[in-house]
Amino acid sequence: MHGPTAEKQMYLINHSWIYVQVVSDEARAMYNGGQAGLTYWSPNVNIFRDPRWGRGQETPGEDPTLAAKYAASYVQGLQGDGAGNRLKVAACCKHYTAYDLDNWNGVDRFHFNAKVSKQDLEDTYDVPFKACVLEGQVASVMCSYNQVNGKPTCADPDLLRNTIRGQWRLNGYIVSDCDSVGVFYNHQHYTRTPEEAAAEAIKAGLDLDCGPFLAIHTDAAIRKGLISENDLNLALANLITVQMRLGMFDGEPSAQPYGNLGPRDVCTPAHQQLALQAARESIVLLQNKRNSLPLSPARIRTVGVIGPNSDATVTMIGNYAGVACGYTSPLQGIARYVKTSHQVGCRNVACMGNELFGAAEIVAKQVDATVLVMGLDQSIEAETRDRLGLLLPGLQQELVARVARAARGPVILVIMSGGPVDVTFAVNDPKISAILWVGYPGQAGGTAIADVIFGQTNPGGRLPMTWYPENYLAKVPMTVMDMRPNSATGYPGRTYRFYKGPVVFPFGHGLSYSRFSHSLAIAPKEVSVSVPLALTNSTLSSEAVRVSHASCDDTLEMEFHVDVKNEGSMDGTHTLLVFSKPPPGKWSQIKQLVNFQKTHVPAGSKQRLKVAVHVCKHLSVVDQFGIRRIPSGEHELHIGDIKHSISVQTVQQIKN
Repeated sequence: MHGPTAEKQMYLINHSWIYVQVVSDEARAMYNGGQAGLTYWSPNVNIFRDPRWGRGQETPGEDPTLAAKYAASYVQGLQGDGAGNRLKVAACCKHYTAYDLDNWNGVDRFHFNAKVSKQDLEDTYDVPFKACVLEGQVASVMCSYNQVNGKPTCADPDLLRNTIRGQWRLNGYIVSDCDSVGVFYNHQHYTRTPEEAAAEAIKAGLDLDCGPFLAIHTDAAIRKGLISENDLNLALANLITVQMRLGMFDGEPSAQPYGNLGPRDVCTPAHQQLALQAARESIVLLQNKRNSLPLSPARIRTVGVIGPNSDATVTMIGNYAGVACGYTSPLQGIARYVKTSHQVGCRNVACMGNELFGAAEIVAKQVDATVLVMGLDQSIEAETRDRLGLLLPGLQQELVARVARAARGPVILVIMSGGPVDVTFAVNDPKISAILWVGYPGQAGGTAIADVIFGQTNPGGRLPMTWYPENYLAKVPMTVMDMRPNSATGYPGRTYRFYKGPVVFPFGHGLSYSRFSHSLAIAPKEVSVSVPLALTNSTLSSEAVRVSHASCDDTLEMEFHVDVKNEGSMDGTHTLLVFSKPPPGKWSQIKQLVNFQKTHVPAGSKQRLKVAVHVCKHLSVVDQFGIRRIPSGEHELHIGDIKHSISVQTVQQIKN
């Protein structure tokens, strides 16, 4: 079963444990049949920092809170309920840390030194990994190819032994990305000898090398006294413990938990229906001029289906995917509703010639409506392949404009891609009625696209990343890791949290065929943070309390009751986004997502959501030293379209 790739699913992050539970069912079934293992190096929880990154399609997007919630849910769904310290399968959160450049402008991931501030590590890059370990209880973390501040991540004891295993207390093993140890010896020349490389990695806390390097050189490292046999035994213990938790030493698999799963549990109708549901829920309606969508099959009898992705199949499952149960392409999905006329317009997404444009224009002139399925595929964005720009490749934009000009009916532009695309031209084209982003929607993508276009499904997806204009790229080299803007250099900052310039579509954007309104039923207005008297002087910095000094218990979790009303005539799902903004002052420019919740609301009715906001976790900021603090004063919450103030005060805690 193949559903939509990870970053499309703000919906799935609320429900991802259900989705991934099915994945782990099928994984166990394949294992029982001798067709698979039980360790899965997934999920990729890196922050989608730069819109050009070829692997952004694997991630949950640009926001740390979103990525953290996704990470924990994904891991829990794969690994099971953890009863008796057992694992259904072993998940792995990758690539730790600050890894989001593959090959750009002559710099590749094997040679890149990511220069990252303590502030950005703490409040951006490390956030999802911390959630993986502390909340998800992941069985494995993978270190990355790149260096961070001059040290290979797989040879850095501060990152591995001190943070992952020390502070976060990983119950599992640490693995290298494939041949990372060889990379930091052969490509980065970090050590003089291969034995020193093996020793540095193991001493730093690495337990497993994906590749032959440690197998070849560890024995010599021990004989040279660079590490001890006990160092190796500790690494082996971490690996074997995970195998034990998976039940690998418990005898016949069929007699063990999940032993009943087999071929009949793969590609079941229920699983394929879930893939379809995931695709439907993750489609984002970016624009809908004059409420052009949904189309009515009663009035729209013929549809032209045009574009290089119009009959896509394998493209829809993105990268790191196995064999799908079966495909429904966009063309096939639309053909279930109406009569179709098909022209690709471009031979592939590179779209280097316009010799097929004329036939596409003829179709658009003849049909009642036109659907253009454009975008990218793995030839444009992939592992080892970062994008050069944000515009549609080749002559795709010209094809869209010419077909729209020729069309006699509404024109729907569907973008199939992992990363954002600058479609400003389409936003401004009066002939283009609506724009959908479908990501790489999985095996049932064509059905889901058609269901949204014809109103069988009311779209409710939201963008997990900012869609920037093309000219943004000139100001942000991929090699600059800073999240925050720098007015002295003209650097504009990254992601919605720090970049305040023009966008094509903002983070969190997504329309519906319904209109939703919000009202606060219960909303706390003030909260007190207790700090021990002995720490009062040392803990305050510009009226901001260190989180580590505050009494961060359940009393600091506030619950908001929010009524969501569907004002429209169609049932729909709505994602309530909650952002926080610190008090006026040095941190006041920061606006960050702190929680989100999705609910299904029938037409004309109302649903009450309970949303938690924890002072320490959600109202804190990180200073330039990497210390998380809670600013005192009036914090502003953006709860949907409502703004609500909370007064945070510090009080001295006097112990008897």
